Amino acid sequence: MRLAFCGNDNASAYNISAGVLRNVCFVDALNLVPHVFLLFITFPILFIGWGSQSSKVQIHHNTWLHFPGHNLRWILTFTLLFVHVCEIAEGIVSDTQMKSRHLHLFLPAIMGFVAATVSIVYYHNIETSNFPKLLLALFLYWIMAFVTKTIKLVRYCQDGVPFSQLRFCITGIMVILYGLLMAVEINVIRVRRYVFFMNPQKVKPPEDLQDLGVRFLQPFVNLLSKATYWWMNTLIISAHKKPVDLKAIGKLPIAMRALTNYVCLKEAYEEQKKKVADQPNRSPSIWLAMYSAFGRPILLSSTFRYLADLLGFAGPLCISGIVQGFQNTTNNTNITEKVKDSSNSYLSSEEFLRNVYVLAVLLFLALILQRTFLQASYYVTTETGINLRGALLAMIYNKILRLSTSNLSMGEMTLGQINNLVAIETNQLMWFLFLCPNLWAMPVQIIMGVILLYNLLGVSALVGAAVIVLLAPIQYFIATKLAEAQKSTLDYSTERLKKTNEILKGIKLLKLYAWEHIFCTSVEETRMKELTSLKTFALHTSLSIFMNAAIPIAAVLATFVTYAYTTDKPLQPAQAFASLSLFHILVTPLFLLSTVVRFAVKAIVSVQKLNEFLLSDEIGDDSWRGGDSSVAYESCKKHTGLHTKAINRRQPLRYQLESYEQPRKPTRPVEIDDIAIKVTNGYFSWGSGLATLSNINIRIPTGQMTMIVGQVGCGKSSLLLAILGEMQTLEGKVHWSNVNETEPSFEASRRNRYSVAYAAQKPWLLNATVEENIIFGSPFNKQRYKAVTDACSLQPDIDLLPFGDQTEIGERGINLSGGQRQRICVARALYQNTNIVFLDDPFSALDIHLSDHLMQEGILKFLQEDKRTLVLVTHKLQYLPHADWIIAMKDGMVLREGTLKDIQNKDVELYEHWKTLMNRQDQELEKDMEADQTTLERKTLRRAMYPRESKSQLEDEDEEEEEEEDEDDNMSTVLRLRTKMPWKTCWRYLTSGGFFLLFLMIFSKLLKHSVIVAIDYWLATWTSMDNVNDVRSTDDVKSTNKTYHVAVFSILSGAGIVLCLITSLTVEWMGLTAAKNLHHNLLNKIILGPIRFFDMTPLGLILNRFSADTNIIDQHIPPTLESLTRSTLLCLSAIGMISYATPWFLVALVPLGIAFYFIQKYFRVASKDLQELDDSTQLPLLCHFSETAEGLTTIRAFRHEARFKQRMLELTDTNNIAYLFLSAANRWLEVRTDYLGACIVLTAAVTSITEGPHSGFVGLGLLYALTITNYLNWVVRNLADLEVQMGAVKKVHSFLNMESENYDGYLDPSQVPKDWPQEGEIKIENLCVRYENNLKPVLKHVKAYIKPGQKVGICGRTGSGKSSLSLAFFRMVDIFDGRIVIDGIDISKLPLHTLRSRLSIILQDPILFSGSIRFNLDPECKCTDDRLWEALEIAQLKNMVKSLPGGLDAMVTEGGENFSVGQRQLFCLARAFVRKSSILIMDEATASIDMATENILQKVVMTAFADRTVVTIAHRVHTILTADLVIVMKRGNILEYDTPENLLSQEDGIFASFVRADM
Repeated sequence: MRLAFCGNDNASAYNISAGVLRNVCFVDALNLVPHVFLLFITFPILFIGWGSQSSKVQIHHNTWLHFPGHNLRWILTFTLLFVHVCEIAEGIVSDTQMKSRHLHLFLPAIMGFVAATVSIVYYHNIETSNFPKLLLALFLYWIMAFVTKTIKLVRYCQDGVPFSQLRFCITGIMVILYGLLMAVEINVIRVRRYVFFMNPQKVKPPEDLQDLGVRFLQPFVNLLSKATYWWMNTLIISAHKKPVDLKAIGKLPIAMRALTNYVCLKEAYEEQKKKVADQPNRSPSIWLAMYSAFGRPILLSSTFRYLADLLGFAGPLCISGIVQGFQNTTNNTNITEKVKDSSNSYLSSEEFLRNVYVLAVLLFLALILQRTFLQASYYVTTETGINLRGALLAMIYNKILRLSTSNLSMGEMTLGQINNLVAIETNQLMWFLFLCPNLWAMPVQIIMGVILLYNLLGVSALVGAAVIVLLAPIQYFIATKLAEAQKSTLDYSTERLKKTNEILKGIKLLKLYAWEHIFCTSVEETRMKELTSLKTFALHTSLSIFMNAAIPIAAVLATFVTYAYTTDKPLQPAQAFASLSLFHILVTPLFLLSTVVRFAVKAIVSVQKLNEFLLSDEIGDDSWRGGDSSVAYESCKKHTGLHTKAINRRQPLRYQLESYEQPRKPTRPVEIDDIAIKVTNGYFSWGSGLATLSNINIRIPTGQMTMIVGQVGCGKSSLLLAILGEMQTLEGKVHWSNVNETEPSFEASRRNRYSVAYAAQKPWLLNATVEENIIFGSPFNKQRYKAVTDACSLQPDIDLLPFGDQTEIGERGINLSGGQRQRICVARALYQNTNIVFLDDPFSALDIHLSDHLMQEGILKFLQEDKRTLVLVTHKLQYLPHADWIIAMKDGMVLREGTLKDIQNKDVELYEHWKTLMNRQDQELEKDMEADQTTLERKTLRRAMYPRESKSQLEDEDEEEEEEEDEDDNMSTVLRLRTKMPWKTCWRYLTSGGFFLLFLMIFSKLLKHSVIVAIDYWLATWTSMDNVNDVRSTDDVKSTNKTYHVAVFSILSGAGIVLCLITSLTVEWMGLTAAKNLHHNLLNKIILGPIRFFDMTPLGLILNRFSADTNIIDQHIPPTLESLTRSTLLCLSAIGMISYATPWFLVALVPLGIAFYFIQKYFRVASKDLQELDDSTQLPLLCHFSETAEGLTTIRAFRHEARFKQRMLELTDTNNIAYLFLSAANRWLEVRTDYLGACIVLTAAVTSITEGPHSGFVGLGLLYALTITNYLNWVVRNLADLEVQMGAVKKVHSFLNMESENYDGYLDPSQVPKDWPQEGEIKIENLCVRYENNLKPVLKHVKAYIKPGQKVGICGRTGSGKSSLSLAFFRMVDIFDGRIVIDGIDISKLPLHTLRSRLSIILQDPILFSGSIRFNLDPECKCTDDRLWEALEIAQLKNMVKSLPGGLDAMVTEGGENFSVGQRQLFCLARAFVRKSSILIMDEATASIDMATENILQKVVMTAFADRTVVTIAHRVHTILTADLVIVMKRGNILEYDTPENLLSQEDGIFASFVRADM
């Protein structure tokens, strides 16, 4: 057949006798002209790449869209392309009915399609390079196209082509589109004036695009890139080369920042407040505020959602059309088609839509559009949800900064509640926003679905729909039960974590007392409770999964059985498969509806909580502290270490002389204008209405030191807080002197006058480096910083930290001891450049040396020289002589006020009382020795810090084991590692659930999916059979046939439903068993680990395994695994089914499979990084909130609110950008897998139409192809999730490979005498000890002999091996040579448990556990009450315990916080007495006890332990002067070994020098 433009079957085709324009063919040819013109002009321009030099504005993204009508142009062009596709299809279909080829029917349309595509590409390039003059080409093209199309339309009208003809409609629509595009182009000229005008308009890109840090481009790119997330490609591909970090994702665009949204929401909320201002009982509605701030994007998202849902119904309709058409063509092959005459080559739209191939293409386009709209809707809600969360966080934070302190301390708002608001409530609201378009989209979807079903199947469809609707409430019921189970699980796991935390903190004590198993069982008990509630959780989860899978099977069964018995007509394949796919569509909204309703309920509760919080009491405006509330950062005054003041030229000489001549402490009387703060007639309360402080009249002199003294609980700290404005003022006022005229110092007047440097009694640290904690936002000044750290003697502590003062401390950093924390807080107060310094009991956690040093260097020297006003609360009366002014308090009143002299003269009694107390403290001072508490603290710190190397190995758990062998870190191995799934870990996880369950799971899964495929296959054969048989068979054959088909169908469906239940149960059951085993092994492994492991591994790291990782293994892996296997098997069975129906499909599958492989590979890597970023940025945000709530008073005293707000906004934005990118990456993936799915549908449709055996299988193939589109992205998402979650299993496993202590000895426990060691005789023979076999020995060849009942003292400097010796008795360290023999038995032969349970030790840091006092003294519950009371009496605690409610059963809080340190130490003594062992070891046990208690102790040890062997490791030498034997150690060797008398007589001996230093 020869080709000809106008066809060669009609001679008149080229006849122009009636006029040129009357010839159809010529008009079609004319239509080619504009398209060709455009291609000729634009191709050279596009290819030359003129873009480089033309752009005047340098801007790093080529995404700057600034021509007016931009979006409208894209929409019109897309519509135009769609109409062109219709025109091409119409032309081709018409052409198939001609005798010869008529190119003019479709060639111009194809050219038009190409030209339209080129026009948008061309436009995009011109816009991004900002060269508007070139738009003229497009302008001309639109005009020409418009004119030629109009000519064609006019020609049709003249010919009287009826309106119902498709070609006429298409031409009409085209004319309109070209006209609109022309109008858009004219508008660009009008606005931008780039041609025909004198002065073109200047434009600047938006701020976000000028800022190179903004990498999130979704708001700025064109529609196509917006819809397909094309701009994400660079990020996702680069993730392969190097991990995505915060730098790669940049900053949030301005419109999405927390501050922007906060302002929006705040204004809306204030509006609501105004509305309800006059109605006292109504509270402002947060809902309305949220709606007015974020309503528009939600409406937009809902619109997208409706469009997507309506397009979703195209699937079933097209399937029905295709199967119907396929049937007709197979049935009508015998009727020869009449060939149409060429003159009447017009198609009506009905004929057009009957064409099967047209339907396939339509289905493809509908799917692509539907998916695009759906993803757009998801994206818009996600973005809005994130914006809302940012705004809410900022609102909560601002409220926290203004909360009244009484609210926090009186428990109206606990820290826990605030943390919940931040971590839970805001997220609930965010999730509600994500899901809320479903609330109104789903009902519409359900109603539409039911109507369509009714059209297809009549009444029987309603039966199926009724099944679905009736089962939906059960779903809701299950969902609520799930939430309850989750809550109880959470409670149990919190309790378990608390217990685990206690075990880990007191692990040394537990090991030494051989109690680890008692505590281990208590954790296991809680874990069992947790597992029970996890079981209900798992049961409900599996029921929910089961319902989701079984409901559609049940509905289909009900429908088709009803149909078979109620209607005479046989079931058509078209009906069957269309209704099947409708049921699939219907189930999703019904399943989701229960979730959405649940979230809506939660959101309502969250909003109530938020509102309560936002309306709670605020602190009064402290206007009297005056000044600007923002912090003025002034340069710190340079502090020179010299005493002589350098002469300052800027000051008049007179001042300088004055300041030289003045004695250090001015003795002049305090005049009235010399007062910094004055409180008159003050009554203050903590919000209860009762005055805590009453009748306060005090003055605090400027530039001098005021001390506040008094007993515990008399209101000293409250007085400071009252002055700072933290308490409620009932009456009276606090007056801050405004002008400090008396200060001669020039620098002082430049200090920030209104902020107060305040160190609270309970030290408060930020999660930051040591340096940041001290500087606290002031400028860094090296000299000053050095002076402050020296004054607080922090330098030695800083030297011990692994990174010096750049080491992170605080919750997530290294845990410091109380004294170290306190000194850092004092250093912070000293460093700040403020006139007034408040120190609340800074000496409480410090020992004598440090307090003296701090007093001399820090307070007397540093602060006094700076002429700063100091208010000091203290118990150390020996410092009173240094004070310029003293305020003595008692029971919330001021007892006395004045200088020490005044008090000496006026109140002799008080003065004498002080004097006696002072003497006692002075004696303590003399006896103290330099190996004191501080060195202990430093020692524990050093032990925790040094093994840094081994710690870093633990943190590299993420590196796969294989990688450690080849160290070569080249790109390819890293890439391979980053893209590889952790199959090994998956296998470990699956096998830890047991092989039987694993087998059961795999088997039932495969069986279930085979049955589900069988059901659909049977349906296909049944419907096709009916059609073939309906002509030839009799009625009774039909009915038997029907019964047979229905019976098989019902049996298969029933089996499918049962199998659904079995599989969902086995997966959850397997997950539970795995979780149970993993946790059990982990706990037992860790609790038996060597003590060295706990010194090396940070507590937080171990706790994380028990909290976050265990939680993932418990609750997240099973559903992910279930979902993954389900979606994978569904996709595989679908592909198998289509290939069975049409084998040609496999050929088309190859390229699609390759594309899918690369998409998932790239996505998994990027998703993993982004998920980690999201997690790691969330933690600092939550910590910042809880930190702020804890340190409120400090922040407000310093006036640093603004800085903290700024930090919070930064942290929120960082977390939000990570989350935004994560959701954008998910959209990126889903759009791509959905488009792939659409391609699969298209290929399946085309292959089955051309090759299909019979209509049933065509329907089957299409149905399955449609399900693939839904499940493809789930496969990848679940793979990515599983990969992240398997990280938890891997981390747990890394701990399971740890060495345990060797618990079994050579002797059987039964061979050891019951009362061993009876005598308490100790022989140490040539003992060598090291902490680990790769470390140096800490004890070298120690020899000693201790007689039964001897009192032995061991002394030596820090690090001399004293404590190591005590640990050696318990085999806590590695004894690699020599031995210790106790009562004739070598301890290395004993089982560890036996050995440790027969000795007693008292450690230097007192450890108590939460529980009763009885439990703390005797966890094994072996002793009688009398014995416990006796022990308490010996330890001087009997009266105190008697006074407690419950006596022995009184509760001890976590860590024993409700007792003082001294009392805790006494409890530890009592604990040692309860265990009647003949050997007691005291490891520096008296370090934290005051002198009086210590003397009592010494007496007790001599009396109560008269017959036992006592080994005391001393840090104050005078405690062992009364011992029978003294051992002096140095560097792991024994230097002196004799009675104290003999050693003292050696003048040059070490012991003698120790004692001299101590006196």
